Amino acid sequence: MKRLLIIASVILFSLSLFAQEEKHVVFLKNKDNNPFSLSNPIDFLTQRSLDRRAKSNIALEMKDLPVTPSYIMQIAATGAEVVYSLKWFNAVVVKTNNPAVLTSIAALPFVDYIDQVLSNRPVLAPGGTGTKQVEEIPPYTLVTPISFAVSKSTGALNYGQAYNQAHMISVDGLHNLGFTGDGMMIAILDAGFYHTDVIHAFDSLWLNDRILGTRDFNIPGNNVFGDDMHTHGTSVLSTIGANLPGQMVGTAPHASFWLIRTEVGEYEALIEEYNWAGGAEFADSLGADVINSSLGYTTFDNPAYNHTYSDMDGNTTPITRAADIATSRGLMIVNSAGNDGGSSWQHIGAPADGDSVFSIGAVNSSGFYASFSSTGPTFDGRTKPDVTAQGQGTTVISGGGNVSQGSGTSFSSPIMAGAMACLWQSAPDLSAQQLRDAVRNTASKASAPDQLYGYGIPNMLNARLLLTTPLISSEIKQSYALFPVPFYDAPWLKSDQKKTEMVTIEILSVTGQLIASRTISISNSSTSKLNDFNSMPSGLYFVRIRSNSGQQVLRAVKL
Repeated sequence: MKRLLIIASVILFSLSLFAQEEKHVVFLKNKDNNPFSLSNPIDFLTQRSLDRRAKSNIALEMKDLPVTPSYIMQIAATGAEVVYSLKWFNAVVVKTNNPAVLTSIAALPFVDYIDQVLSNRPVLAPGGTGTKQVEEIPPYTLVTPISFAVSKSTGALNYGQAYNQAHMISVDGLHNLGFTGDGMMIAILDAGFYHTDVIHAFDSLWLNDRILGTRDFNIPGNNVFGDDMHTHGTSVLSTIGANLPGQMVGTAPHASFWLIRTEVGEYEALIEEYNWAGGAEFADSLGADVINSSLGYTTFDNPAYNHTYSDMDGNTTPITRAADIATSRGLMIVNSAGNDGGSSWQHIGAPADGDSVFSIGAVNSSGFYASFSSTGPTFDGRTKPDVTAQGQGTTVISGGGNVSQGSGTSFSSPIMAGAMACLWQSAPDLSAQQLRDAVRNTASKASAPDQLYGYGIPNMLNARLLLTTPLISSEIKQSYALFPVPFYDAPWLKSDQKKTEMVTIEILSVTGQLIASRTISISNSSTSKLNDFNSMPSGLYFVRIRSNSGQQVLRAVKL
């Protein structure tokens, strides 16, 4: 079922609409006779994309080569319309209703197999009426307009009604330090961006050339701002990039954006997962830092393609496999967990099940679990969602350009995507995985994650402290470790020293001030609880262990 995650009306479409096209994915055997070369990647990847990979020592591989152009030309020569190619899957998406054309494609020597992934003809129950009910992207309730009696500012920015959703995750603290997304590229994969080109809330993006471009993977060359586009992407973008001081400011108002349409509101078919893969490939080639995907997939109009909970294992669905490839290229994928918490499905959807996908659940304005937010764990038992942010009563810009309220993990996800862009701006030399781990490890439930909140509500300032505070150099082998990190009361110090020795344990502030000190005897595999932390406030500390053989310094994060 379509999981663009907002509460909407049900609309009817005639059967004739669904007989207009059929799309197929043609999978190829190889990339032989390819004019592109891994030794000259600037021919198919931007320098920004190559720089992102180099920063994390990510090597190029055959998946990065474009599909062999001559193969695409031979497929087109059969009479099929080539929609786009997928280099990561070595495949070509085509459109045709002619079985003879498919037979000709299948006969090509380089073709492996063909999947029909979109039949727009809905499967009707016996006695059906010939019409189809389509969810116009679940839970989406907009209340327009919002009163602006209270203006909320925390220094750098005046958030208006969006203050709570920013302050809850402390991204306003990053803004006050000057990290507002400047220089970061965010790709938004969505269902359309209705009138984003004329809505006042986005003026600053246009005036400062921060809308870098658009792409439609459903109808190549289409206008993603048009009257026939969905408003979902407009509202999603607003939670990151809107800039109406005193009314609404997003979580990364100075970031730059690519707006990419991969989702189709009129039907639910597996082709949308391949559209998403195409969008992710495109974002990677541009050098995007973050992808926000307020999308998720479970079941389809044709039940033959339905996913099951057992498919939510991080390795099975096409969209999750594409997301994992994207993260392996250094991108950060931020994805809605889903809006199925109160449904029979209940679980997260794809690609939120991806092991490297940063999956975001929803809480209300008070930080309590929103009942619609999809739950974990994944089928193979991993904790999901990763973290939660405000997704109930979220301030957004509606398709009409008004400051409004909406509910759904569609909005908690981009709130976090913008925050992650600001965090990355503050620590540009680190990897997406390091950022994700730091945010999870400093979130409100890090010591006891669960299936509703994941690791809890993030604190972006604490994550930045964990990432950017330098360690004091150690003079002895790394023989000690703290667990858990982070912690609420007091952590344990574990030793793997081969001998018993007297050590002095010192707790230091982030500025190096000595807070507490004691001397103990410690031996191989022994543990000691550092109860000094019980009376200390939340924050980042250092634990320094001194012995006759030298010293070691560890980070400690108290929640």
